[in-house]
This record gives sequence, structure tokens and C-alpha cells, in this order.
Amino acid sequence: MNNLVFNEKKKRDFIAIGRIGVDLNANEIHRPMEETETFTKYVGGSPANISIGMARLGMDTGFIGKVSEDQFGNYILNYFEQDGIDTSNIVIDQEGAMTGLAFTEIKSPTDCSILMYRDNVADLKIDPQDIDEEYIRNSKVLQVSGTALSKSPSREAVFLAIDYARKHDTVVVFDIDYRPYSWRSEEETAIYYSLAAEKSDVIIGSREEFNIVESLTMPKNENDQATAQHWFDYNAQIVVVKHGKEGSTAYTKEGESYDIKPFPVEVVKTFGGGDAYASAFIYGLMQNWDIDKCLEFGSASAAMLVASHSCSDAMPTVEEIEVFIKEKKEEYGERVAST
Repeated sequence: MNNLVFNEKKKRDFIAIGRIGVDLNANEIHRPMEETETFTKYVGGSPANISIGMARLGMDTGFIGKVSEDQFGNYILNYFEQDGIDTSNIVIDQEGAMTGLAFTEIKSPTDCSILMYRDNVADLKIDPQDIDEEYIRNSKVLQVSGTALSKSPSREAVFLAIDYARKHDTVVVFDIDYRPYSWRSEEETAIYYSLAAEKSDVIIGSREEFNIVESLTMPKNENDQATAQHWFDYNAQIVVVKHGKEGSTAYTKEGESYDIKPFPVEVVKTFGGGDAYASAFIYGLMQNWDIDKCLEFGSASAAMLVASHSCSDAMPTVEEIEVFIKEKKEEYGERVAST
């Protein structure tokens, strides 16, 4: 068991708000972008990927966002609908905003980069008037991605959504998702990230991301326990700090901590794993699993993603994750992903 309580009377399991766009992943891997000739198109954006992950895991999933009025916008809506994701609260922009594009470069399994086109993007045009209080009231979980806080009016829309969630007993999950190109300064980032983290029940981020969030209040802090306690003093019940290939640790407000190491796989790319990790971890929490089992499920899903070419298309089902864990434990031993 874990310390979160989800209101089972609510109709929908999970909704996310924030970045939704198109990824164009390089087909010619192990070479620089300059030499890449073809790309494969996928739905992208951290909260979009997490939502797809939740839907693949069998959860009743919806999304709050804005897409462009063009072929890319249609592609995103069709993709979501095919995965059974409710699109009733995705607004179609009417003022000429574009879909954000992310071109990926895969030089090696450890050397990847993303070239972003984020000027005048539709997802950052979501407005407070687009936020439906009833939609949030009827959902068990609201997942917020940090990139949506980088500009107005998206910033205000997200904070309104968080306020509705707290008002109606909807669990708030904050995935920090720091993208430096979206922000004017680290100080601005820290201010708005902190305001969101203070109102969140679950916070997930890397050590580097927490350093950004805490740069004004806890400068030079590298102590994960101190980080967790800082947010427990507000509303957080669970804080997850990720350390890349070294694994991650989940802290609970009751003073417990749980560690997990990554599952060994042949890595194709370094991006996308965090989104799979988040969706599978949140799924486990909603099944009332113990924290260590949630971490194992998240770590397994993340490993499957970094071993795949895509992010959204590769989001696994429950059965696929269970088979993966079973096979890895048979190959490496029962505690393959434990510390």
C-alpha cells in the first residue's frame, strides 16, 4: 500500500494538462542531425506521452490542451482517439498557432539531442477560460508538466487547473519536465515551479531538475532527503528523485524511502524513458501497490522505452511490462532492479 487516497467515485482515472506536439525521430541513427535524411513522425510532449502510457495501461484517460488547426493538429487528435483518450477538453486553436515540433538526433545510445521548434505553439495558448472545473472534479488524478508553466496564458490555465484539483480532492502529480529553452531565466523557472510543487501531492524529477526548482530557497542542496522534506512541509505525500543510470528513490511523508536501479537493456536513445516511468509509477499508485512495486513497474517501462525508437508508439501495456520484468529477473536474478 501507499499513502495516497484516490476518490473511487470519480468517473475518470487520469487527466493531464500541458505540452502536446509532434516528434520527428531520426531514422538514420548513430550520426549527427546534419547527416540525417529521414524521420518518423510520432505524437510527442511529456504529458501527452504520459497520457498515452496511462491509456495503454488500461486507465480511463483524458487530456486538457490546445492543438493547431491543421494536419498536425488533426493527427494528434486522431492518435489520441484511437488510443481511447478523451479529447473533449482539447481546444483547436483559431488564431494561427502552430504545433510544436521536436527533431531528435541519435548520435549514440548516450549522445542524443532534441532540436525544438517552439515559437507561437498552440499548447502554450491554452487559456484559463478553456479549463472546465467539472472535468477536473470528475477525475481522480491531474498530472501537470512543468513546461506548461513557462509562458502565459498556459501558466495561468495550469494554476487554475491545480486550484480546481485541490478544491475537488483530485490528486495532483507534478512532473517537473524542465526544458531550459522554454524559460527566460532559472530564477523565473524556480518561482513558478515552486508554486506548482507546493500544491502537488506527488512530485517527480531528476536531481538536476530539483536543483533548478530549489535554486532560490535551497541553493546548492544535493541532499535528496532534504529535498523531499522541504516539499512534505507543503502538500506532497510522495517525492521521487531520479539519478539517471544510477536509479531513483521515492520518499514518503511517513519517513520511508525506496530505491530502484534501471533494468539492463540495449539502449537506443536517452529520451522518453521518464515519461514511461511516470505513467507506470502513477498506475501502480492508483492500484494501491506498495511503493517499491510502483518503482519497479516504472523502471521497467522506462527501460522498454529507451530501448525503442519511439516514445508514444512504444508505451507498453500492463502485460508487456509484466513479461519484461519476469524475463529480466529470469536472466539477471530476482533483485535485478533493486539496491
